[in-house]
Amino acid sequence: MKAVLDTKPTSAYDDSIYSHYHFPRRYLPILKKCEGDWVVLRRPRADGGNLAYFATARIREIETDVVNPGMSYARFDDFVQFDTPVPWNIDGQYQEEALRRIPKQQVGIFLRGRSARELNDFDFSEIIQLGMSKTILSTNVEKLVLELRNANDGSKAQHTPSERDRVVGKFLTNRVIRNASFRSLVTEAYQGRCAFTGFRIKDKDGNTEAQAAHIWSVANGGPDVVQNGIAMSATVHWLFDRYLVSLSDEYRILKNSNLLPPEIALLFNDQKDRILLPKEPNNWPHSNYLAKHRAKFERLL
Repeated sequence: MKAVLDTKPTSAYDDSIYSHYHFPRRYLPILKKCEGDWVVLRRPRADGGNLAYFATARIREIETDVVNPGMSYARFDDFVQFDTPVPWNIDGQYQEEALRRIPKQQVGIFLRGRSARELNDFDFSEIIQLGMSKTILSTNVEKLVLELRNANDGSKAQHTPSERDRVVGKFLTNRVIRNASFRSLVTEAYQGRCAFTGFRIKDKDGNTEAQAAHIWSVANGGPDVVQNGIAMSATVHWLFDRYLVSLSDEYRILKNSNLLPPEIALLFNDQKDRILLPKEPNNWPHSNYLAKHRAKFERLL
């Protein structure tokens, strides 16, 4: 079973939207049913949120909080941040069936105490298609996108819930899709500039040269989230992936002087050894990911 989970940056709970959701006992029955299935994350209005669905993830398992047995954790896999936040209400139509069934003036009352609530398969797949609209346009995976759109077509009776589940799951875990989504989010956060050199190179169509580098590699378990990414030119990306350059927790550039040619090191001079950072601090590289990269960098010194 799928669900919507309301979460906010100022939550009093031990939430980490990329890895887990912390919740009280009253939500345990619904979230136990979601184990192994997908959920959508939505930001409520409580702290000035935009009421938009902003990400999806698969619940790997439910664990009791050993410090506070009245609470539990939903542990996530396959977290995907939407490239386009999805409003909860589009042209007067709510994205959740439960909200469409009640008078609009009662929606706010209905949502009180329902931070975790069931989401039907069709609404889930519609939200995914809306939330990944930029990625769909930017990827060359026509067959996969066509399958997703057909699965979302409620008029096609041959698409059973299990078939729709298979198609949407295949879409969300496809590496081409995830790479395209990751690149879009990271390069947008850095405004298309290489964080190390400040270069912002465009072609005639307005496409930027900057690539999205994972700090903690996917192969070693790193997530496809903005805080685990930095926009870089191709050359810097090559150096970073080979641990010839890294970053301190203060975002100072660390260089392997033994292996790095002097002319390459000059590329970083304009940055005064500190990278350019996104305007939004929530998108800055996370210290945990930097520490993992820096540990490998230091082994080569």
